[in-house]
Amino acid sequence: MRRLRWPERLALHTERLALDVPNLRGLCATLCVLCLLCALCEAAAQNSQPRPKGGNPAAAAVKNPVAATPASLAAGKRSYTRLCVRCHGPEGQGDGTGATGPVPPGDLSDDKWDYGGSDGEIFAVIHDGVSADMEGYAQRMSDAEIWNVVNYLRTFAHR
Repeated sequence: MRRLRWPERLALHTERLALDVPNLRGLCATLCVLCLLCALCEAAAQNSQPRPKGGNPAAAAVKNPVAATPASLAAGKRSYTRLCVRCHGPEGQGDGTGATGPVPPGDLSDDKWDYGGSDGEIFAVIHDGVSADMEGYAQRMSDAEIWNVVNYLRTFAHR
């Protein structure tokens, strides 16, 4: 077996390296995708952490701009029936059949509100959500629709 001189060895190494570059590019792309997925999973895990119970002073200061008229209550009932009844139940008692999470939905018919009971705090819970089970509805409902639901929820306490 003939021993290769340095120019031949260099050419052989360069040729081997050229063959490995596509594999290296694929490996780098795979690692980048995995890092991105890890970052997204971490962000999702942080967002799914439940908000601590208790009032929200900033939200409590917000006044309901929608009067509780019959039209508002009817619109709130339509939105509640479409988006909320599955988990919170028809009377807001947290007895809906769609609630599958480890924590049962809140009873909206009692006088104890876990995240504050002012109109502004209820609006913030619906708008922003408080956990993975009670996610925010800002992307699915307008502010006016949420205020109508807040007005409608107030009727549960009088039943």
